[in-house]
Amino acid sequence: MGSEQQLEVIKSAKVLMVGAGGIGCELLKTLALSGFQDIHIIDMDTIEVSNLNRQFLFRQSHVGQSKAKVAREAVLRFRPNINITPYHANVKGPEFNVDFFKQFNVVLNGLDNLDARRHVNRLCLAADVPLVESGTTGFLGQVTVHVKGKTECYECQPKPTPKSYPVCTITSTPSKFVHCIVWAKDLLFAKLFGDKSQGNDLNVRSSDGASSSENAEDAFERRADEDVEQYGRRIYDHVFGYNIEMALGNEETWKNRNRPKPIYSCDVLPENLSYQNGTLEKDCPNGDSSLVSAMASLGLKNPQDIWSLLENTRIFLEALKLFFVKREKDIGNLIFDKDDQLAVEIVTAAANIRAASFGIPLHSLFEAKGIAGNIVHAVATTNAIIAGLIVIEAIKVLHGDTNRYRMTYCVEHPARKMLLMPVEPFEPNKACYVCSETPLTLEVNTSRSKLRDIVEKIVKNKLGMNLPLIMHGSALLYEVGDDLEEVEVANYEANLEKVLAELPSPVTGGTVLTVEDLQQEFTCSINIKHREEFDEEKEPDGMLLSGWTQPPTTEKDNDPTLANKESTSSAAQTAVVEVDEVEIVLPSVRVDIGGAKRKLSDISSAATSAATGVVDATHSSRKPEEIEDDDNDVVVMIDGGNLGANKKKRVQ
Repeated sequence: MGSEQQLEVIKSAKVLMVGAGGIGCELLKTLALSGFQDIHIIDMDTIEVSNLNRQFLFRQSHVGQSKAKVAREAVLRFRPNINITPYHANVKGPEFNVDFFKQFNVVLNGLDNLDARRHVNRLCLAADVPLVESGTTGFLGQVTVHVKGKTECYECQPKPTPKSYPVCTITSTPSKFVHCIVWAKDLLFAKLFGDKSQGNDLNVRSSDGASSSENAEDAFERRADEDVEQYGRRIYDHVFGYNIEMALGNEETWKNRNRPKPIYSCDVLPENLSYQNGTLEKDCPNGDSSLVSAMASLGLKNPQDIWSLLENTRIFLEALKLFFVKREKDIGNLIFDKDDQLAVEIVTAAANIRAASFGIPLHSLFEAKGIAGNIVHAVATTNAIIAGLIVIEAIKVLHGDTNRYRMTYCVEHPARKMLLMPVEPFEPNKACYVCSETPLTLEVNTSRSKLRDIVEKIVKNKLGMNLPLIMHGSALLYEVGDDLEEVEVANYEANLEKVLAELPSPVTGGTVLTVEDLQQEFTCSINIKHREEFDEEKEPDGMLLSGWTQPPTTEKDNDPTLANKESTSSAAQTAVVEVDEVEIVLPSVRVDIGGAKRKLSDISSAATSAATGVVDATHSSRKPEEIEDDDNDVVVMIDGGNLGANKKKRVQ
């Protein structure tokens, strides 16, 4: 094909971009400069200040505006004659169905959310439209090509389960700084400034030590005769002193653990030193409450310094005071936000004080913010490189150059002095439940678990279905949709509260369920296996899904020194990187070196190799449906509840 013909193919192509964040900005610019004339962008995010250091189509004046729309305007300034159609919307919305996807020649993903990526993968399979996937995290990245029937789909290799921690570890026996961050963010901050009606282990303690009784006093209620300073000290003494003393009363807990040390404010900060260097005289510039800062009030300037216990104590008390004096109207409705300076300060200080109590090393605000916000700091150059590779593969797809498709991985490889590692795509995996329709197996106690458990924990969370329909033979057990009659809705809602064995068409061991998502035009079968008991620590859902899904992560799986290096099947090896004690799993990394598969971390010692991998990220600071595309810098879920990304953050 001549160069003029090639250019004509590019000009006539209709391209769908999903995501206008870190990768998306670079991708849109590169598409426009490469000659593409008809580009559609879906992104439901708005521009944040933290985006501006790498999403170069945006400026300070754009903060709060639609990413898709502003990206379009920015590119049209230097390519005014091309057609760019923005959609400020959720890619999982009903308007973006299979028919919508069929109008495009290729789909290009720049997402930072596993749930949305799976959704787009299934729509592309149903519409028979090629998909070019991508992701970055720091200096790592990948671009993969997925063509129905010719290459593996995005879900042909299992993705690791987001890291989660047992509640008892968070509330009672922390051993890592991340445990202290989760405690400070999801328990203490939520109780102080969020919904007052919620209950947690910090909630109620009576004067005699009883917990959660009718007559118990709520320690977090500010008394009528208390000023802010008195309230702050009482809260400090309650959570870092009294509650620790109460925990120490259970001798069994500390037989094989280091005993924590109760910390009281008077031991760290004498009364006469309370706030002598603090000031509340400064107003918020432009009325922006997020600019209120305890660090500024106390003269602490460097966020990379590790504060002493005294400094953490002063920050905690000052931040609490600032919330009540400067942001009182927000209290009761606040949710932790990594871009809220005062929120990050009080969470950092609280986590450090708790860490000091349990003998855990303290961290700087910079480090704590990264853990609390699930951030691996993005590298603009990596995004630009990956965007260029996406366009190269998109052009090959448009030309039908099947033999030239490459999956390219951006990894450091000193031995070969190369950063980019291209490999040929793999064939579809016959065991894939998405593109090969292989049945799954669900172990569950059918006499205890309700249909709601199956819908929420398995069908929506693990299988990524948005509008599920569940059938047992010809019996319809559950369905959602706007076209249902009220009677039908009532019947399905009633079914949700029934245990599986008591449904109109009983679900017991040996039952085969058919699960469909009409929007995704995706169907899979689930074989039910009855099981009486589950390990609450390792199997918190009370059920276990197996087949082409990632098994629960174990300590051995997470330890790079213990990971299995042998090659016994085509299953993905797992590489683990630790960033500020938050484990970042790089899913589906498969490395072939002289016929033996090895971990990605071992590649650097090999003279020759061919590698494939997926560097994935899952956003956890927001819910999956809220994140379709962003800056690709949030990569792990640390508490399993939301961390996410369930934000599940927000992994690219």
